Amino acid sequence: MLRQKGFQGSIALITDEAEQPYERPPLSKEYLAGEKSFDRLLFHPPAFWAERDIKLMTGALVTNVDALAHELWLMDGRTLNYGTLIWAAGGRPRRLACEGASAEGVHTIRNRADVDAVRCRLNKVSNVVVIGGGYIGLEVAAVLTTLGKKVTLLEALDRVLSRVAGEPLSRFFEAEHRRQGVDLRTNVQVASIETAGGRVVGVHTIDGSRIACEMVIVGTGIEPSVEALLAAGARGSNGIDVDEYCRTSLADVFAAGDCAAHENAFAGGRRVRLESVQNASDQAAAAVSAIMGDPQPYHATPWFWSNQYDLRLQTVGLSTDYESVIVRGDPASRSFSVIYVRSGNVVALDCVNATGDYVQGRKLVEAKVAADQAAIERTEIPLKSLMAE
Repeated sequence: MLRQKGFQGSIALITDEAEQPYERPPLSKEYLAGEKSFDRLLFHPPAFWAERDIKLMTGALVTNVDALAHELWLMDGRTLNYGTLIWAAGGRPRRLACEGASAEGVHTIRNRADVDAVRCRLNKVSNVVVIGGGYIGLEVAAVLTTLGKKVTLLEALDRVLSRVAGEPLSRFFEAEHRRQGVDLRTNVQVASIETAGGRVVGVHTIDGSRIACEMVIVGTGIEPSVEALLAAGARGSNGIDVDEYCRTSLADVFAAGDCAAHENAFAGGRRVRLESVQNASDQAAAAVSAIMGDPQPYHATPWFWSNQYDLRLQTVGLSTDYESVIVRGDPASRSFSVIYVRSGNVVALDCVNATGDYVQGRKLVEAKVAADQAAIERTEIPLKSLMAE
């Protein structure tokens, strides 16, 4: 974006991974399933970066930031000076804290190396325990079930997706996964990972159950990678606080993506971190506009998607602090929408195999249209008709 907007200065892109920049969302879906090769995940061909005079520094981990001196320290001892710093370091998977958590066969899903480690062992694995009923856990469970593995999914709360979706959507996905053969258990907490010879052989739960397995995949969320910026004096608690132009409290330092906490109008003005492609891309645009002297505040409409089996979930808006839900269509048909209402207005939609509702519902969310339950429930009436009011 900087080059597209005419930035003439030097640009260094620093990553601790060994890879060229690539898409992460397919890792838990098509790449894990073997449906997409890694080269199809690359954002650009290898020559792209040099052609645009962008210095790509792979295998480089930033350990310290001196905001006054405008200097970075790398783990290998090198230092770099910057005029402007954009911190887009994302996050790292949250790890288990129980006995056996670091055993061979316990995996997370965040980068290519994570998924490659899973894939290279799959031919020796029949039983997998997935810990966490968020989107990553459900997507991985769907892929592994499709690949013929016996999957047990453990969720500590009383329903899957409880932090991001209403009960109708949670119960639908629970039923779907069970129908596909997943042993899905809620209200279950892990006590320890059992090992033999250093490798996982089972999972013990607090209720005394033992689940035999040869692999464990932990999908319990991420922790923002922000320690270096916090140590440098940046404000933040859950991530790094940024303003509407993605500026941090440090001079000439911006933050964008999973690690950036911003005040979001779609969350009622609350400060949130959004872990999505949409947020990362739109915050990058806001940061670039400020750097180039043409500030354009971040006010993008949040959206998200998830593929599980033959189900396409599309979400628009933020259901944070919703007060009620309206179900449009019949979940038994495997094509329906859940509409979230706050202060009498439509604030978000979760659409399962219902692209028309998603496209039209976006306009309802952006316009903060009053929620007419009777009209919304009538599937023969397009959602866009509610805009007439």
